[in-house]
Amino acid sequence: MKIYKLLCLLLAAVVLLSGCKAATRGEERIPGNENEISFDPNLPDTVRLDENGVPKIRVYITDEKQIREMDIESYLCGVLAGEMKNDWPEEALKAQAILARTFVIKFLSEKQSKYEGADISTDIEEAQAYNAAEINENIKRAVEATRGLIVAYRGEPIYAWFHAHSGGRTAQAGEGLSYREEAPYTQSVKSTEDESADGKAKSWTAAFSPDEVLEAAKKCGVKVGDKIESVAAGEKGESGRCKYIEINGKNVPANELRISLGSAEMKSTLLTSVSFMDGKVVFNGKGYGHGVGMSQWGAYAMAKEGKTADEIIHYYYRNVNIVQKWR
Repeated sequence: MKIYKLLCLLLAAVVLLSGCKAATRGEERIPGNENEISFDPNLPDTVRLDENGVPKIRVYITDEKQIREMDIESYLCGVLAGEMKNDWPEEALKAQAILARTFVIKFLSEKQSKYEGADISTDIEEAQAYNAAEINENIKRAVEATRGLIVAYRGEPIYAWFHAHSGGRTAQAGEGLSYREEAPYTQSVKSTEDESADGKAKSWTAAFSPDEVLEAAKKCGVKVGDKIESVAAGEKGESGRCKYIEINGKNVPANELRISLGSAEMKSTLLTSVSFMDGKVVFNGKGYGHGVGMSQWGAYAMAKEGKTADEIIHYYYRNVNIVQKWR
């Protein structure tokens, strides 16, 4: 009996010691996939680490037309203030901060800024929005509360896609972004957007001249002729978004056409109608953005309901872990 008790004590000690070692690593914060492992992105040689292991990056500030070196956490304050309103619920801000940090790490490990001498920029066409003037205590708290946290899938940072308003349902990457290889962590889920969302994001109308549409189709690499005879919504995906717009019987990728026409005007591919009337091509639709990943207005609603940042992220992305790379 004494030997049995001794063996039980030894076994308990081993389990406790293993748990302590795992806890001190500080790499895996939130459980998602039991096979998840931590990652070490290949950062450019130009990126230095400060005494806490936080990457210091060279950011080209477009408004100032100059490069400033700052640590990622400081840079993220400006990004978060640019991507979300600074008076939004704390958990929505925290979810956005985690995704924004993931975006930066993914960008640094795979891309190069178009601005010579910079690692990334505040140019919305290259990276994320940035608005240092809107940084307040809410923004700072959200960034600090999520310090070092990044979303990963099977040991790699994800493409942290997000959008303003889903129109009621999100899309997988293949549908919303014409992504060639479907991302296994995106999914199409119902998204209840907050009622206070901008009316233009809920539903909208965009009208273009025939020449604008013909030129946009040409940029997409589809020859549809010299004038528009007919236009209609084509095949739709799981979320209801159009994969194609039929122009003169030819399929033009809807997402590419949206970008060519202007994503601020043709706000999404979740179209309720497409018509050619009074000499204009008219699109009516719902939502704002490509619809992939987290809906910002959906995160707003979830946060108001008491959901945490972790719950928000795990709702919009599947089989992911939130890992901590520095403190």
